Amino acid sequence: MHRIDFRRATFRNAFVFRYGVSTLAAASCAPISSLYRSLPSRPMRRCERFRACACWALKGTSMRFKRLQANLADGDDSIGVIFCSPGKSQLSQRGQEADLCAGNAIAILHSEPASVTYIDGSQFGLAVPREALAQRVADVEGLVMRPILQRTEAFRLFTSYMKSVLRTKALSTPKLRETVVTHIHDLVALAIDDCPALGESSASAVVAARHRAVLDYIATHFQEPGLSVQAVARRQGISSRYLQRLMASSGPSFTERMNELRLQQALKLLTEPDAGRQRISDIALEVGFSDVSYFNRLFRTRFGDSPRGVRLARKGSH
Repeated sequence: MHRIDFRRATFRNAFVFRYGVSTLAAASCAPISSLYRSLPSRPMRRCERFRACACWALKGTSMRFKRLQANLADGDDSIGVIFCSPGKSQLSQRGQEADLCAGNAIAILHSEPASVTYIDGSQFGLAVPREALAQRVADVEGLVMRPILQRTEAFRLFTSYMKSVLRTKALSTPKLRETVVTHIHDLVALAIDDCPALGESSASAVVAARHRAVLDYIATHFQEPGLSVQAVARRQGISSRYLQRLMASSGPSFTERMNELRLQQALKLLTEPDAGRQRISDIALEVGFSDVSYFNRLFRTRFGDSPRGVRLARKGSH
Protein backbone atom coordinates (compact mmCIF):
# COMPACT_ATOMS: atom_id res chain seq x y z
CA MET A 1 0.00 0.00 0.00
CA HIS A 2 1.39 3.41 -0.99
CA ARG A 3 1.43 6.36 1.42
CA ILE A 4 1.65 9.97 0.34
CA ASP A 5 2.22 13.01 2.55
CA PHE A 6 0.50 16.14 1.26
CA ARG A 7 2.11 18.60 3.67
CA ARG A 8 3.93 20.34 0.82
CA ALA A 9 0.89 20.58 -1.41
CA THR A 10 -0.71 23.97 -2.00
CA PHE A 11 -4.22 22.79 -2.75
CA ARG A 12 -7.34 24.86 -2.08
CA ASN A 13 -11.12 25.00 -2.14
CA ALA A 14 -12.23 21.36 -2.27
CA PHE A 15 -11.19 17.86 -1.36
CA VAL A 16 -10.09 15.30 -3.90
CA PHE A 17 -11.65 11.90 -3.59
CA ARG A 18 -11.32 9.13 -6.07
CA TYR A 19 -12.33 5.73 -7.14
CA GLY A 20 -9.44 3.73 -5.83
CA VAL A 21 -7.34 6.59 -4.44
CA SER A 22 -8.48 9.31 -2.11
CA THR A 23 -6.71 12.47 -1.02
CA LEU A 24 -8.09 14.34 1.90
CA ALA A 25 -5.78 17.26 1.26
CA ALA A 26 -7.86 20.17 0.03
CA ALA A 27 -7.35 20.62 -3.68
CA SER A 28 -8.29 22.70 -6.66
CA CYS A 29 -8.75 21.18 -10.10
CA ALA A 30 -5.54 22.60 -11.55
CA PRO A 31 -3.03 20.51 -9.54
CA ILE A 32 -4.93 17.25 -9.85
CA SER A 33 -3.40 16.00 -13.09
CA SER A 34 0.16 16.77 -11.95
CA LEU A 35 -0.55 15.13 -8.61
CA TYR A 36 -1.74 11.92 -10.18
CA ARG A 37 1.16 11.76 -12.61
CA SER A 38 3.34 11.07 -9.60
CA LEU A 39 1.32 8.04 -8.54
CA PRO A 40 2.53 4.52 -9.41
CA SER A 41 -0.72 3.65 -11.20
CA ARG A 42 -2.75 5.48 -13.81
CA PRO A 43 -6.04 6.03 -12.05
CA MET A 44 -9.14 7.06 -13.94
CA ARG A 45 -10.09 10.52 -12.83
CA ARG A 46 -13.01 12.84 -13.32
CA CYS A 47 -13.64 16.23 -11.79
CA GLU A 48 -16.87 18.20 -11.91
CA ARG A 49 -16.79 21.70 -10.46
CA PHE A 50 -19.45 24.32 -10.05
CA ARG A 51 -19.90 27.11 -7.58
CA ALA A 52 -20.25 26.03 -3.94
CA CYS A 53 -19.80 22.34 -4.71
CA ALA A 54 -17.12 20.01 -6.05
CA CYS A 55 -16.98 16.28 -6.69
CA TRP A 56 -14.53 13.70 -7.94
CA ALA A 57 -14.73 10.10 -9.09
CA LEU A 58 -11.57 8.12 -9.79
CA LYS A 59 -10.18 4.60 -9.76
CA GLY A 60 -6.75 3.16 -9.08
CA THR A 61 -4.63 1.05 -6.77
CA SER A 62 -5.01 0.56 -3.04
CA MET A 63 -3.62 3.56 -1.13
CA ARG A 64 -3.78 5.46 2.11
CA PHE A 65 -4.00 9.23 2.34
CA LYS A 66 -3.89 11.53 5.33
CA ARG A 67 -4.93 15.11 5.90
CA LEU A 68 -2.40 16.26 8.45
CA GLN A 69 -2.39 19.19 10.84
CA ALA A 70 -0.09 21.08 8.49
CA ASN A 71 -2.67 20.81 5.69
CA LEU A 72 -5.25 22.70 7.71
CA ALA A 73 -3.49 25.97 6.96
CA ASP A 74 -5.21 25.98 3.55
CA GLY A 75 -8.40 27.11 5.32
CA ASP A 76 -10.67 24.49 3.74
CA ASP A 77 -13.54 23.90 6.19
CA SER A 78 -15.88 22.06 3.81
CA ILE A 79 -17.67 18.84 4.67
CA GLY A 80 -16.63 15.80 2.69
CA VAL A 81 -19.23 13.16 1.90
CA ILE A 82 -17.51 9.95 0.83
CA PHE A 83 -19.29 7.13 -1.00
CA CYS A 84 -18.14 3.58 -1.56
CA SER A 85 -19.95 1.84 -4.42
CA PRO A 86 -18.92 -0.90 -4.64
CA GLY A 87 -15.92 -1.67 -2.51
CA LYS A 88 -14.52 -0.98 0.92
CA SER A 89 -12.56 1.76 2.67
CA GLN A 90 -11.51 2.62 6.19
CA LEU A 91 -11.73 6.14 7.61
CA SER A 92 -10.37 7.72 10.75
CA GLN A 93 -11.09 11.10 12.36
CA ARG A 94 -11.46 12.45 15.91
CA GLY A 95 -10.19 9.20 17.36
CA GLN A 96 -12.97 7.27 15.65
CA GLU A 97 -12.55 4.61 13.00
CA ALA A 98 -15.16 3.39 10.55
CA ASP A 99 -15.38 0.78 7.81
CA LEU A 100 -17.15 2.05 4.73
CA CYS A 101 -18.76 -0.72 2.72
CA ALA A 102 -20.40 -0.87 -0.70
CA GLY A 103 -23.31 1.47 -1.18
CA ASN A 104 -22.90 3.44 2.05
CA ALA A 105 -21.35 6.84 2.77
CA ILE A 106 -19.84 8.86 5.58
CA ALA A 107 -19.22 12.56 6.28
CA ILE A 108 -15.88 13.98 7.43
CA LEU A 109 -14.57 17.43 8.32
CA HIS A 110 -11.84 18.93 6.16
CA SER A 111 -11.09 21.38 8.96
CA GLU A 112 -9.61 18.57 11.08
CA PRO A 113 -6.99 15.85 10.51
CA ALA A 114 -8.32 12.67 8.93
CA SER A 115 -7.18 9.61 7.03
CA VAL A 116 -8.76 7.37 4.43
CA THR A 117 -7.51 3.94 3.46
CA TYR A 118 -8.86 2.71 0.16
CA ILE A 119 -9.06 -1.07 -0.04
CA ASP A 120 -10.96 -1.94 -3.21
CA GLY A 121 -13.93 -1.09 -5.41
CA SER A 122 -15.15 2.26 -6.68
CA GLN A 123 -15.55 5.51 -4.82
CA PHE A 124 -16.94 8.99 -5.20
CA GLY A 125 -16.63 12.13 -3.15
CA LEU A 126 -18.44 15.42 -2.75
CA ALA A 127 -17.27 18.56 -0.93
CA VAL A 128 -20.00 20.83 0.44
CA PRO A 129 -19.32 24.19 2.13
CA ARG A 130 -19.81 24.04 5.88
CA GLU A 131 -21.92 27.20 5.75
CA ALA A 132 -24.37 25.61 3.32
CA LEU A 133 -24.95 22.62 5.60
CA ALA A 134 -24.99 24.70 8.78
CA GLN A 135 -28.01 26.55 7.38
CA ARG A 136 -29.82 23.24 6.95
CA VAL A 137 -28.61 21.01 9.79
CA ALA A 138 -28.62 21.87 13.50
CA ASP A 139 -25.32 20.18 14.43
CA VAL A 140 -23.06 19.52 11.46
CA GLU A 141 -20.06 18.41 13.50
CA GLY A 142 -22.18 15.96 15.47
CA LEU A 143 -23.00 14.11 12.24
CA VAL A 144 -19.47 13.37 11.03
CA MET A 145 -18.00 9.86 11.10
CA ARG A 146 -21.51 8.45 11.28
CA PRO A 147 -22.38 5.91 8.57
CA ILE A 148 -25.04 7.00 6.07
CA LEU A 149 -26.75 3.80 5.03
CA GLN A 150 -27.88 3.30 1.45
CA ARG A 151 -31.21 1.91 2.59
CA THR A 152 -32.36 5.33 3.81
CA GLU A 153 -34.69 7.02 1.36
CA ALA A 154 -33.00 10.43 1.54
CA PHE A 155 -29.61 8.96 0.70
CA ARG A 156 -30.94 6.88 -2.20
CA LEU A 157 -32.68 9.93 -3.61
CA PHE A 158 -29.53 12.01 -3.26
CA THR A 159 -27.27 9.47 -4.99
CA SER A 160 -29.69 8.95 -7.89
CA TYR A 161 -29.92 12.73 -8.34
CA MET A 162 -26.13 13.09 -8.38
CA LYS A 163 -25.71 10.30 -10.93
CA SER A 164 -28.30 11.88 -13.17
CA VAL A 165 -26.75 15.35 -12.91
CA LEU A 166 -23.27 14.06 -13.77
CA ARG A 167 -24.50 11.79 -16.54
CA THR A 168 -26.62 14.42 -18.28
CA LYS A 169 -24.19 17.28 -17.55
CA ALA A 170 -27.12 19.35 -16.32
CA LEU A 171 -24.95 22.36 -15.52
CA SER A 172 -25.09 24.22 -18.83
CA THR A 173 -26.21 27.64 -17.58
CA PRO A 174 -25.41 29.68 -14.45
CA LYS A 175 -29.05 29.67 -13.36
CA LEU A 176 -29.32 25.91 -13.76
CA ARG A 177 -26.06 25.37 -11.90
CA GLU A 178 -27.35 27.50 -9.04
CA THR A 179 -30.54 25.45 -8.83
CA VAL A 180 -28.70 22.12 -8.98
CA VAL A 181 -26.23 23.18 -6.28
CA THR A 182 -29.10 24.23 -4.00
CA HIS A 183 -30.80 20.89 -4.53
CA ILE A 184 -27.57 19.03 -3.78
CA HIS A 185 -27.05 20.95 -0.56
CA ASP A 186 -30.64 20.23 0.51
CA LEU A 187 -30.37 16.53 -0.31
CA VAL A 188 -27.00 16.13 1.43
CA ALA A 189 -28.48 17.73 4.54
CA LEU A 190 -31.44 15.34 4.47
CA ALA A 191 -29.14 12.35 3.95
CA ILE A 192 -26.58 13.05 6.69
CA ASP A 193 -29.24 14.16 9.18
CA ASP A 194 -30.85 10.70 9.05
CA CYS A 195 -34.10 12.21 7.78
CA PRO A 196 -37.19 10.00 8.13
CA ALA A 197 -39.14 8.86 5.07
CA LEU A 198 -39.62 11.79 2.72
CA GLY A 199 -42.97 10.69 1.37
CA GLU A 200 -44.50 12.95 -1.27
CA SER A 201 -42.72 16.07 -0.11
CA SER A 202 -43.23 19.35 -1.91
CA ALA A 203 -39.68 20.52 -1.07
CA SER A 204 -38.03 21.63 -4.31
CA ALA A 205 -34.96 19.42 -3.85
CA VAL A 206 -37.06 16.33 -3.19
CA VAL A 207 -39.33 17.09 -6.13
CA ALA A 208 -36.32 17.60 -8.43
CA ALA A 209 -34.64 14.39 -7.27
CA ARG A 210 -37.81 12.33 -7.58
CA HIS A 211 -38.48 13.81 -11.00
CA ARG A 212 -35.01 12.86 -12.23
CA ALA A 213 -35.39 9.38 -10.79
CA VAL A 214 -38.68 8.93 -12.66
CA LEU A 215 -37.18 10.18 -15.94
CA ASP A 216 -34.20 7.86 -15.56
CA TYR A 217 -36.49 4.92 -14.92
CA ILE A 218 -38.61 5.70 -17.98
CA ALA A 219 -35.49 6.09 -20.13
CA THR A 220 -34.25 2.68 -19.00
CA HIS A 221 -37.56 0.79 -19.23
CA PHE A 222 -39.54 2.49 -22.02
CA GLN A 223 -39.35 -0.61 -24.25
CA GLU A 224 -41.34 -2.67 -21.75
CA PRO A 225 -44.91 -3.03 -23.10
CA GLY A 226 -46.46 -2.97 -19.64
CA LEU A 227 -44.79 0.24 -18.51
CA SER A 228 -47.41 2.52 -16.95
CA VAL A 229 -47.81 5.39 -14.52
CA GLN A 230 -48.92 2.92 -11.87
CA ALA A 231 -45.96 0.58 -12.43
CA VAL A 232 -43.37 3.38 -12.26
CA ALA A 233 -45.02 5.03 -9.26
CA ARG A 234 -45.01 1.71 -7.42
CA ARG A 235 -41.32 1.22 -8.26
CA GLN A 236 -40.47 4.72 -7.00
CA GLY A 237 -42.54 4.38 -3.83
CA ILE A 238 -44.90 7.24 -4.64
CA SER A 239 -48.54 7.54 -5.70
CA SER A 240 -49.66 7.75 -9.33
CA ARG A 241 -51.12 11.20 -8.69
CA TYR A 242 -47.83 12.48 -7.28
CA LEU A 243 -45.91 11.04 -10.25
CA GLN A 244 -48.27 12.78 -12.69
CA ARG A 245 -47.70 16.06 -10.86
CA LEU A 246 -43.95 15.54 -11.18
CA MET A 247 -44.28 14.99 -14.93
CA ALA A 248 -46.57 17.99 -15.33
CA SER A 249 -43.91 20.21 -13.75
CA SER A 250 -41.56 19.61 -16.71
CA GLY A 251 -44.04 19.75 -19.61
CA PRO A 252 -44.49 16.38 -21.38
CA SER A 253 -46.78 13.91 -19.67
CA PHE A 254 -45.71 10.40 -18.75
CA THR A 255 -47.28 8.94 -21.91
CA GLU A 256 -45.85 11.64 -24.16
CA ARG A 257 -42.33 11.13 -22.86
CA MET A 258 -42.54 7.35 -23.06
CA ASN A 259 -43.95 7.43 -26.60
CA GLU A 260 -41.28 9.89 -27.74
CA LEU A 261 -38.54 7.54 -26.55
CA ARG A 262 -40.22 4.61 -28.28
CA LEU A 263 -40.71 6.50 -31.54
CA GLN A 264 -37.12 7.73 -31.60
CA GLN A 265 -35.90 4.18 -31.07
CA ALA A 266 -38.20 2.94 -33.85
CA LEU A 267 -36.86 5.62 -36.20
CA LYS A 268 -33.33 4.52 -35.42
CA LEU A 269 -34.15 0.89 -36.15
CA LEU A 270 -35.92 1.78 -39.40
CA THR A 271 -32.99 3.78 -40.73
CA GLU A 272 -30.16 1.43 -39.83
CA PRO A 273 -28.23 -0.13 -42.76
CA ASP A 274 -29.81 -3.57 -42.29
CA ALA A 275 -33.25 -2.23 -41.33
CA GLY A 276 -35.04 -4.09 -44.13
CA ARG A 277 -34.47 -7.42 -42.43
CA GLN A 278 -36.89 -6.67 -39.59
CA ARG A 279 -40.65 -6.39 -40.06
CA ILE A 280 -42.26 -3.12 -39.05
CA SER A 281 -44.61 -4.95 -36.71
CA ASP A 282 -41.62 -6.51 -34.97
CA ILE A 283 -39.99 -3.10 -34.58
CA ALA A 284 -43.18 -1.74 -33.04
CA LEU A 285 -43.22 -4.57 -30.52
CA GLU A 286 -39.51 -4.25 -29.82
CA VAL A 287 -39.75 -0.59 -28.85
CA GLY A 288 -42.73 -1.20 -26.56
CA PHE A 289 -45.90 -0.77 -28.61
CA SER A 290 -48.36 -3.64 -28.34
CA ASP A 291 -50.74 -2.14 -30.95
CA VAL A 292 -49.14 -1.79 -34.41
CA SER A 293 -51.93 0.44 -35.78
CA TYR A 294 -51.48 2.83 -32.86
CA PHE A 295 -47.73 2.83 -33.48
CA ASN A 296 -48.23 3.66 -37.17
CA ARG A 297 -50.53 6.59 -36.34
CA LEU A 298 -48.17 8.05 -33.76
CA PHE A 299 -45.18 7.59 -36.05
CA ARG A 300 -46.82 9.44 -38.95
CA THR A 301 -47.93 12.26 -36.68
CA ARG A 302 -44.43 12.61 -35.21
CA PHE A 303 -42.29 12.26 -38.35
CA GLY A 304 -44.68 13.15 -41.17
CA ASP A 305 -44.48 9.78 -42.88
CA SER A 306 -45.32 6.16 -42.20
CA PRO A 307 -42.71 3.69 -40.94
CA ARG A 308 -42.77 2.03 -44.35
CA GLY A 309 -42.32 5.37 -46.10
CA VAL A 310 -39.32 6.24 -43.92
CA ARG A 311 -37.76 2.87 -44.63
CA LEU A 312 -38.26 3.23 -48.42
CA ALA A 313 -36.84 6.76 -48.36
CA ARG A 314 -33.81 5.46 -46.51
CA LYS A 315 -33.25 2.76 -49.14
CA GLY A 316 -33.75 5.23 -51.98
CA SER A 317 -31.04 7.53 -50.68
CA HIS A 318 -28.43 4.77 -50.80
